[in-house]
Amino acid sequence: MSKSSKSDWDRIGAMTDDAIDTTDVPPLGESFFAKAALRAPENSIPVTVHVDSDVLAWFQSQGEQCEPRMSAALRIYVEAHRQ
Repeated sequence: MSKSSKSDWDRIGAMTDDAIDTTDVPPLGESFFAKAALRAPENSIPVTVHVDSDVLAWFQSQGEQCEPRMSAALRIYVEAHRQ
């Protein structure tokens, strides 16, 4: 990235969930969850990728199957930016 962030990441990282204003986020009702689908990789291939240690630690802290979860996160990113 050519521009550095002006965000106060230490302050953001220290915030508790209760301190985050989510009043502009609509509630997720039954219709949302009725359409929700698990995104799991179908044809994965082994690859070596360097990731930040805290990113890997976070995915590992989510339980088993951290590699498919990482792949799903990358797929969501790709689909959002493909066009």
